[in-house]
Amino acid sequence: MIKILYIILFSLVISNCSFKPVVKHHGVPFLEKKQSKLIINKSNKNDIIKILGSPSTKSKFDNQVWIYIERKQTQSKLKNLGKMKIFKNDVLVLEINDYGILKDKKFYNKDDMEKIKVVEAETGAIYKKNSFIYDFMSSMRQKINDPLGQRAKKREKINQQ
Repeated sequence: MIKILYIILFSLVISNCSFKPVVKHHGVPFLEKKQSKLIINKSNKNDIIKILGSPSTKSKFDNQVWIYIERKQTQSKLKNLGKMKIFKNDVLVLEINDYGILKDKKFYNKDDMEKIKVVEAETGAIYKKNSFIYDFMSSMRQKINDPLGQRAKKREKINQQ
């Protein structure tokens, strides 16, 4: 009887374990298939929203650029202690003209993004001690700290004595 109970318990544990990898999905599913339905100079904003939904991001500088993202992650091998690994990373950039018609579309997948080079140059400080900006900021700091000029008057009294 105890052997049967152990077998049932063991089979329940084994049957509930899944060997499928856990996949975390973010963004628009099947973005690559859906973007092929969009036709340049024919599809409009309503068609885009109907096919893809609302955009993940709209351009801050120009509201006529819509960005859609699809990202899939899964846990890596046991040797990496289950860190998440990206296996699909697609981005679709749509440019829409003033009339609401699709003007241009660009599709980037994971391989395309690895080819993009990021500039690592840094912008240095532009001001020097004798520059106009330094003088202006110093005078502003002085006016903020002593708006009525009381400190300057006290200094003059002390210097005269």
